[in-house]
Amino acid sequence: MNLLTIFLGMIGPWQIAIVVALVLLLFGGRKIPELMRGLGTGIKEFKDATKDEEKTDKVEDKK
Repeated sequence: MNLLTIFLGMIGPWQIAIVVALVLLLFGGRKIPELMRGLGTGIKEFKDATKDEEKTDKVEDKK
């Protein structure tokens, strides 16, 4: 717990602003929505896959 607070304490508003500025410079304003959409789709597919895996594990356990 203490280690987590140390790492979170090091991130401030200036660091977040710098990261956002770098992302805008690297990818541009038009490319960011496409990247976020792809990231969201990937997360959704991952969650669906883990749910399917849990269902198959439960079915196998009942046998």
